[in-house]
Amino acid sequence: MAGPHRPSPASPRHPSPPHPRASTPTRSPISLEQASQRKTKSNKIMRRVRSVLKAFPNITPTCRIPISSRPHNAHVHLHGGTRITGTLFGNRRARINLAIQENPRCQPMLILELAIPTAKLLQEMGLGLVRLALECDKQPLDKSKLIEEPIWTMYNNGRKTGYGIKRGPTEEDLNVMKMLHNVSMGAGVLPSNGPNEAHDGELTYMRAFFERVVGSKDSETYYMMNHYGGNGPELSIFFVRI
Repeated sequence: MAGPHRPSPASPRHPSPPHPRASTPTRSPISLEQASQRKTKSNKIMRRVRSVLKAFPNITPTCRIPISSRPHNAHVHLHGGTRITGTLFGNRRARINLAIQENPRCQPMLILELAIPTAKLLQEMGLGLVRLALECDKQPLDKSKLIEEPIWTMYNNGRKTGYGIKRGPTEEDLNVMKMLHNVSMGAGVLPSNGPNEAHDGELTYMRAFFERVVGSKDSETYYMMNHYGGNGPELSIFFVRI
């Protein structure tokens, strides 16, 4: 008489688990980091830098652009400067925006809407040196930081061109920063599905490293670092509270 049936060793009692490579991980959306609050330079060093900068004339008669000893077409690290990321972006026929970030992966610490069309400013930068001076009035007992000022009178190469307005980042602004989070420097066109693209033109950007030099609590200068020698565009941005 045949005994009870025993399972063959070749046939497992339980189904084998799936191969680890069979599952496809889901991709998490890109998020921007919070800018750190740490100080990149000691107070002692910054006091020395400010004392040196104060030895130079601070304003010019036309539009009060601070005069700098920086050599023409320089692309070296300035003593006392802090390297940050600056992005000019906007639809070609609309006003250009300036975003300042601690690095390309951080949320912007400043966004300014400037009173100049995107295509016009980028065209002028292709022709030579561009100096943007942003001025605001100093209020008595005002202890706010310079970049926290809400509205600025704007000069482009000495010519008054309107105003610069500080605003909080919109969803579209953050989408631009997210699309460029791996870009350190460059220029081009970004995809945009915004309702104003047909009227205002394609979304254009230019990103570069800037040297931020603090002259005092009422003056800061941002020099675009030129990695192309004397053939690349030059841009200097001056913030002055008077």
